[in-house]
Amino acid sequence: MKSRFIASLLLGTALTVAAGSIASAGDKTVKIGALSDQSGLYSDLGGPGSTLAAQMAIEDSGLTAKGWKIDVISGDHQNKPDIGTSIARQWFDVEKVDVVVDVPNSGVALAVNNVVKEKNGVYINSGAATSDLTNAQCSPNTVHWTYDTYMLAHTTGQALVKAGGTSWFFLTADYAFGAALERDTTAVVTANGGKVIGGVKHPLNTSDFSSFLLQAQSSNAKVIGLANAGGDTTNSIKQAAEFGLTKGGQKLAALLLFLTDVKSIGLDIAQGLNFTETFYWDMNDQTRAFSERFAKRMKNGAPPTMVQAGVYAGLSHYFKALDALGENPHDGIKIVDKMKSMPTDDALFGKGEIQPNGRTIHTAYLFEVKKPAESKGPWDLYKLVGSVPGDQAFTPLDKSACALLKK
Repeated sequence: MKSRFIASLLLGTALTVAAGSIASAGDKTVKIGALSDQSGLYSDLGGPGSTLAAQMAIEDSGLTAKGWKIDVISGDHQNKPDIGTSIARQWFDVEKVDVVVDVPNSGVALAVNNVVKEKNGVYINSGAATSDLTNAQCSPNTVHWTYDTYMLAHTTGQALVKAGGTSWFFLTADYAFGAALERDTTAVVTANGGKVIGGVKHPLNTSDFSSFLLQAQSSNAKVIGLANAGGDTTNSIKQAAEFGLTKGGQKLAALLLFLTDVKSIGLDIAQGLNFTETFYWDMNDQTRAFSERFAKRMKNGAPPTMVQAGVYAGLSHYFKALDALGENPHDGIKIVDKMKSMPTDDALFGKGEIQPNGRTIHTAYLFEVKKPAESKGPWDLYKLVGSVPGDQAFTPLDKSACALLKK
């Protein structure tokens, strides 16, 4: 009887130890979905480069050496919310994706934001600009990295008004992003004593801006605010040059401009444009080292845009949170809460934090496009004009409409 008791006790102990070992090992599998515009007007600023940035974040995380299995897949939302949500649902339900990254196009992003919340996944946005993602439509599952319409308005927009651009006419992409950027910039213009005297909306990915530019020209506004992005921005700037708008004394405000846009436009036309970004490949030794590695793996040899840099930095922080948790709980809210509890610190954006509404806070930089004679290489396109601390560039928490702040 005594021997049976001892055997039973030993067996129970062994089972307890085994169960503890399984529990401590945890689930160390992760699947990332890079959802982007793979072939349209935003493909250069996100697209395949965002998928590469995700892959590099995996490689640099050090988690695979600790026994983690991490995969990345990509999808093309074609700038259509219904396609974006369909892909996202398929990923969560069938592919067992844990985290969605990138998603340029605010209309798609807001729709995907709801799907991720419903599925309790993680959404790290670096591609879409709408500030609604951390305001009226904030989610406990979403982190907004890189930039947003509030930041663009309160840096580029405010600087131009203070420099004398007191009357504005908007050329706006007719979807969620354009509406948010025009709204946020209008608020800044009027708050600083300026006025908006008109505007016109254009279809997404249009090729002919002539009628829209003629309306802007005839308005006699001092500033023509381009509330668009990617191929729409490059086309509108090129065609504005053909119409001689700036020669007539009007100033173009490229409210959102990317490295790939400037490259496409060319320094002859783009020189002198002022704009804001939170990342530039040539900022310091760390950004240059990463960008060199990135460019070697890109077919066109391009360094990363700030969207692609945001994919890398956002995922790097996500991996730090998983490492701290010791496993993947497959619980989006729990992981995002952990991300928020840890200060951000990476080679591309430096030190910062994730606010309770999901907004990542980091420094914003004011740039000016170089003159052709100032450029020393094919991607040497910017010169730094100034910087704005993150706590001044992004929406103050006391002005945020995020319901998460009311708990």
